[in-house]
Amino acid sequence: MNLDQFVNDESIAAFTAFALRAIGALVVLFMAWIVAAWLRSMLQSRLEKLRFDLTLTKFFANMLRYAILILALLSCLRIFGVDTTSFAAVIAAAGFAIGLALQGTLQNFSAGVMLLAFRPFKVGDAVKVGGELGLINEIELFTTRMDTFDNRRIILPNSQIFGATIENISFHPVRRVDVAVGTAYEADIDETRAVLEKTAEEVEGRLPDRDAQVILSQLGGSSIDWEVRVWTESSEFLAVKQRLTRNVKVALDKAGISIPYPQMDVHHSAIE
Repeated sequence: MNLDQFVNDESIAAFTAFALRAIGALVVLFMAWIVAAWLRSMLQSRLEKLRFDLTLTKFFANMLRYAILILALLSCLRIFGVDTTSFAAVIAAAGFAIGLALQGTLQNFSAGVMLLAFRPFKVGDAVKVGGELGLINEIELFTTRMDTFDNRRIILPNSQIFGATIENISFHPVRRVDVAVGTAYEADIDETRAVLEKTAEEVEGRLPDRDAQVILSQLGGSSIDWEVRVWTESSEFLAVKQRLTRNVKVALDKAGISIPYPQMDVHHSAIE
């Protein structure tokens, strides 16, 4: 075998190897293009069904597509013997930077998923959370919307809700109404108790299967302090509380039992 024939054979072998690698790379890119488009469409469809923000839906769907294509391109480079370690490091650093930039958004997203999964409240519930009290209007993946009782719209980030104490006021079908009242020390304790018990038992909206309670809570600095308790349906809580408070005041007035103002005794001694 002469030198020219050897060179020709080596060239043909190298060209054949390169051609096979090129065909393999094209096949990988073609398959990656199809898979990336399919996954992008599937992710976008799922997020739209969850009523995800449209702008972020398209952003995440495109990011998934580009990530698959970049991985396919790196695989093709490795087919040709190109060291992709540096490329992987750059991509990892870029992903880390994007993760830091979207840290707050991702926290709200994960909190929204947890709220939708565990359901500590639902639309229409009266809830106190994040220092706000109102009715839940809508639960989204990033934020929760609530309307206050004076008709203000409050939008809370989900991360602040899920990481805070949530008071679901309307969770139970019945609630206890507590009305605190102080009476004068001159009033007879037994008579006062009788007046308060009669008032509690006769209040409209009280559940008849739950006993009303009158508690002597403490001997205060200016008054004898009582607490009147009745049970009612959650939907009637505010109405029953207003009605019971009024009835307690009227009943004490009719019985001649006063509700004293806070007072302080000052003793003054003259200096001779």
